[in-house]
Amino acid sequence: MRKEFASAVIQAKNVHANAVFITGDLGYMAFEEVIAHYGKHFVNAGVAEQNMVTVAAGLAHEGFIPIVYSIAPFVTLRPYEQLRNDVCLHNLPVKAIGNGGGYGYGIMGATHHNLEDIGALRMLPNMKVLVPLVADDVAQAVAQMMQDASPHYLRLNYQAKFDFDVAPFAEWRHIKQGEKATVIGTGPVLQNMINAFGNLDYWCVSMFPVTTVPDGLVESINRTGKIIYIEEHRGEGGLRETLSFHLIDKLQLPVKVLSLAAAGYPSGRYGSQQWHQQENSLGGENMLQAVNSFLK
Repeated sequence: MRKEFASAVIQAKNVHANAVFITGDLGYMAFEEVIAHYGKHFVNAGVAEQNMVTVAAGLAHEGFIPIVYSIAPFVTLRPYEQLRNDVCLHNLPVKAIGNGGGYGYGIMGATHHNLEDIGALRMLPNMKVLVPLVADDVAQAVAQMMQDASPHYLRLNYQAKFDFDVAPFAEWRHIKQGEKATVIGTGPVLQNMINAFGNLDYWCVSMFPVTTVPDGLVESINRTGKIIYIEEHRGEGGLRETLSFHLIDKLQLPVKVLSLAAAGYPSGRYGSQQWHQQENSLGGENMLQAVNSFLK
């Protein structure tokens, strides 16, 4: 989604002259057009992410809209205190962009993975977390966050691709109708389930914190009696946990639940993003076995 993001922030600069792009020494060989378009408003803050976020907070206080960019854990977990104290507690319009959420950086290992960002960021005061699903979501998400004076975190990953149309970017989308089980996912990992089990009822969450639960989703769960959560993120603090709270007093009958979430590194080994997804039953044969067993 990096290409789509670069195009979106160029368009954002045309609308918001006060936009400033700050990178944590990343984006070269990818953001040359962004550098040219932003001119003196493109700043390389170096490998100093805590300082980058504090500088962004200061710029936001002076009327700018800072966009801070890095690999996902470096712009969320490393400067977490600065995001909380300098940005969120003052409700400043700093836009944190994390590339490679989940296992996106594959063989680079745990230091470059981010399995806790949605949970950690969604609980910060005033923070809004956006998780695109398909390529078209990126421009819509960027436009939306630039119009909103709140702090945001945009989690970029690979783009999911489907052979059917997907509704515009929103907190909730009913992706595909089906029976037997209700699947709730966030991010492009949802594609793995849809490709393998096309006859289930699919819903996607793209904004956190979750504030509402659609009536159609509740009806789907009451009809199927089964929920499958899928997220390239830890279940604790993630989709599974937050939706369990929202759904607990809305369901009419007991339901069966399967949670497909990132467990970290069960084997202690590293590989590609697809390899980690399979090891954690988020894709491949392990996911097929887990879901088929659940649906019996």
